[in-house]
Amino acid sequence: MTVMQTTAGTLGPNATRTDICSAPPRRHPRPDGQDHYTISEVVAFTGLTAHTLRWYERIGLMSHIDRSHTGQRRYSNRDLDWLDFVGKLRLTGMPVADMVRYAELVREGESTYLDRRELLESTRRDVLTRMAELQDTLAVLDRKISFYGDAGRAREGERTR
Repeated sequence: MTVMQTTAGTLGPNATRTDICSAPPRRHPRPDGQDHYTISEVVAFTGLTAHTLRWYERIGLMSHIDRSHTGQRRYSNRDLDWLDFVGKLRLTGMPVADMVRYAELVREGESTYLDRRELLESTRRDVLTRMAELQDTLAVLDRKISFYGDAGRAREGERTR
């Protein structure tokens, strides 16, 4: 998932509000209803380790994961979408404690929309600050690269004389 946004359904004012993406989510390996993934399959799809998936569950970043009759974890397409979103939050630099807080708010329901929005807006501000810092750093690197390119050309010019 990319940027999450909340929108009212097209069913009218009493429609349930749901989180959707600004861009379509990636294609799932299996259709809904047949989406029972083992932990090793989720590892292969997401690039996360089994240890990380278990840790996410233990700290409350993942909601309850279904289990098979033998006790094996069974992930769904919805779980894959959530893991994708958590990956985006990780890329923002959001602290794990804030990600867990966000997950708790999601589980609490619609009454927490304002709190969720505030948390995401705060993270967005942090990302914009980091982007500005990175742009400034990139400009310094560009100046240095240009300097060394000019110096190298000048040296080559002196050698060819």
